[in-house]
Amino acid sequence: MKETLEGVEEIFDRQEQVDSTPSFNRLWGITQDLMAKLEARFELTRDPSTDVLETYKGESDFPAGRLAAYSGPEMDWLVHSWIGNPPLGFTNMHITAWLGPHIDVPHLGIAWGTLPDLWFYIDYNPRSDLMIDTDSLDKYWGAQNDEFLDLRADEGLAPFTSRALYVRQALSDTAICFTVPGVNYDEERFDQIEALAHKRVDEWLAHVDSATPVPQERRAQLASDDETRRRNIAERDPANIMAVRFFGEELTDTLVRALWGGDRQLPRPT
Repeated sequence: MKETLEGVEEIFDRQEQVDSTPSFNRLWGITQDLMAKLEARFELTRDPSTDVLETYKGESDFPAGRLAAYSGPEMDWLVHSWIGNPPLGFTNMHITAWLGPHIDVPHLGIAWGTLPDLWFYIDYNPRSDLMIDTDSLDKYWGAQNDEFLDLRADEGLAPFTSRALYVRQALSDTAICFTVPGVNYDEERFDQIEALAHKRVDEWLAHVDSATPVPQERRAQLASDDETRRRNIAERDPANIMAVRFFGEELTDTLVRALWGGDRQLPRPT
């Protein structure tokens, strides 16, 4: 299928409004299951800076959202969130897990929702230059290559290619990033997305459990680089325009800072 080259705002504006509440409920349920798996593995404390974002909304019940961020001894910043207007077709859900500098396992990125077309993204976020660090490339992404190629061959999926250069730079070469054109609710696709996400999370947790410690002298630079990556991704996401449309500039700025930890109160892990 031809790749999707339109931005989120363009797709939303040109399509008829479709009630995506059933899709939102199914996808949010998957994120909650994944979050439970992460909570079982990591010691996590919610950062107080995100308490005010437990629920937020516009002038009526929708648009609305929820953003919670956590940190802990092994986790620098973990975001579990949703934002959108399900009755009008737009939803966006996130689980992004940014590890501390004690190990150099890639970070975990998961996002999906409706535009109102179904879309989904699952990836490991690199922490090194993989053109040089081929050991990490083979170890963490090598086993995903065949699965990635199979998904690209799926005629029901359209690769989502962002028009934003930085967004494309931020994706790994095995990133699962697709839309399902013309489809808003599809049980088989939900089952596929759920299986893919759980598989990636399970593999990621296994990498975390088997990782060797990063030498102390490398940790400060790794932590600094991680925060820069996270801030760039949050601030340069072209989909932020949807939050501005729904909630205005001030709340959007607060949400973006929460995504990268700009207002965090808990200390970063060392």
